[in-house]
Amino acid sequence: MDIKSILAKAVEMGASDIHIVVGMPPLIRVSTDLFQIPDFPQVDRQAAKKMLADILDESKVRVFEEKLDFDFSTTIPDGTRFRVNAHYERGSVCLAFRVIASDIPHIDTLGLPEKVKELTDLPRGLVLVTGPTGSGKSTTLAAMIDHVNRKYHKRIITLEDPIEYSMTNKSSVITQREIGMDCTSFASGLRHVLRQDPDVILVGEMRDLETAAATVTAAETGHLVFSTLHTMNAPQTIDRIIDIYPASQQNQIRSMLSNTLQAVISQTLFKRMDGQGMIPCVELLLCTSAVRNCIRENRVFEIANTIETSSKLGMQTLDQSIAQTCIAGYIDPEEAIARAKDPRRVQKAIGSSLEPEPASA
Repeated sequence: MDIKSILAKAVEMGASDIHIVVGMPPLIRVSTDLFQIPDFPQVDRQAAKKMLADILDESKVRVFEEKLDFDFSTTIPDGTRFRVNAHYERGSVCLAFRVIASDIPHIDTLGLPEKVKELTDLPRGLVLVTGPTGSGKSTTLAAMIDHVNRKYHKRIITLEDPIEYSMTNKSSVITQREIGMDCTSFASGLRHVLRQDPDVILVGEMRDLETAAATVTAAETGHLVFSTLHTMNAPQTIDRIIDIYPASQQNQIRSMLSNTLQAVISQTLFKRMDGQGMIPCVELLLCTSAVRNCIRENRVFEIANTIETSSKLGMQTLDQSIAQTCIAGYIDPEEAIARAKDPRRVQKAIGSSLEPEPASA
């Protein structure tokens, strides 16, 4: 079996992910559901090793065999790019591919709140895009960076592991650096980035204390910084950053975050009822003076209520977004209710919108 043929077939079938697992035929994910690719046999151990060798050079195969996990990207002849994770499962090589669209989608086509687009106009500060794996964080960030690239004359530097969307210079100048190839780590890249004259910085993920500290510092020194975390909502995101720090430094990071954080975009994807792929539901926190006070004074638990009562400013909770998207007819009510933080409240909001209006006298 040729891995390039498998990937090409998966793209043809509209897959978002491809899985190579020993003992099974190649698997693909289409709109959250897993399927076997027809007409391909089961993958054995030798076939899986050969597939890896076909897309990685020998030096990187050795690195994988030492670390047992390895992230990288690859491209097939038609130009489609993939983010790849190689790992072992019961002594056998397994591969997980994520399809990366050839073109960065325009930010207006993603179904995001208008305020998200406005965040790209900020001169400085920290903007975080969060959510579970596969929630569209990379696509949202790429669309935001691309909007800056088209609208402004700026120097944009990205630190990614690996590089996903390949960006070209438009009105701005973009430098994309891949962890492990162009710099040793996020923290290392961030230590030097301020001497590279950036206006906008993208940090692929705030993974550890050193990276988080350097990211916040970059925002504090007058740059517009975008980054991601695997958190489910805005309050959890703020708590996660604070909890990375030792207890003796947490008051300091609260103060720094209250000054630098501009917004948290927490998103998750739902299958569209019309079969046209996926649609995001988004929680949006904008850092008003009230929110900054909550962060500074260790009252993060109050932020959820602030988001809920600040819809006039453009904020929204995830449940509000889920209800609105369901009412608009995009997602199934049962799935909306099942995945809501407060199912009864979402059910009530959806139900009241479907009730017929009383007849006029």
